[in-house]
Amino acid sequence: MPAVFVHGVPETPTIWGPLVAELGVHDAVLLQLPGFGCSLPAGFDPTMHRYATWLADELDAIEGPIDLVVHDWGALLAVKVLGDGPHGVRSWVTDGANLDAEFRWHDTAKLWQTPGDGEAMMDGFVGASSEERAALLVGSGVPADVAPAMAAEIDRTMADAILVLYRSAVDIGNEWGPAIDAIEPPALVLDAAEDPFRRPGLSARLATRLGAERHELAGQGHWWMLDDPAPAARAITTFWANV
Repeated sequence: MPAVFVHGVPETPTIWGPLVAELGVHDAVLLQLPGFGCSLPAGFDPTMHRYATWLADELDAIEGPIDLVVHDWGALLAVKVLGDGPHGVRSWVTDGANLDAEFRWHDTAKLWQTPGDGEAMMDGFVGASSEERAALLVGSGVPADVAPAMAAEIDRTMADAILVLYRSAVDIGNEWGPAIDAIEPPALVLDAAEDPFRRPGLSARLATRLGAERHELAGQGHWWMLDDPAPAARAITTFWANV
């Protein structure tokens, strides 16, 4: 039974290495968003709608049943895809993505969504030294031993894709929020208590809407799978066993 992992922004599938090792999964499928550490296919418009279509197609191409694990934008895309149908997914694990009319983007997202300001921020990051880029990531919560490699993966292609993606998603709460109530596969909601990009209470609200179990990752932040994957791995393993 394949376990399929979908990363977020600004990341590549390499973030999943420690968690996959901790889980002992031998048939893991690490999906890679187009433009994130790889080329952007010709004609691929990196909007939230196009990425959702991409994810649906990727899941349909995998012989299920699938245990899906999603993070950050991977979680947002999963909401839309699973709201439209199971797509072979038996269960899913998410670290957020409660979308409704009250959804508000974090400050960095708002900056990316602002023409001129977003470009200036990305130009500054891509043009900075390796050490400066790594330091910026550490400041956002990426573990120091991982930050240099992650910083090296963020190139101009990824930066441009991020700007288009976030600008397509200004009203994602209203556009995709209703999909949550149509999701059928059982879910586990991981609540990283120290995630600076999440508003308090969102994970609890999502778990309530899904009728899902919520597991708090005490003391962990946005990159919980890199901080200390063991607590999440234990929760996921138990969840899979009980599905």
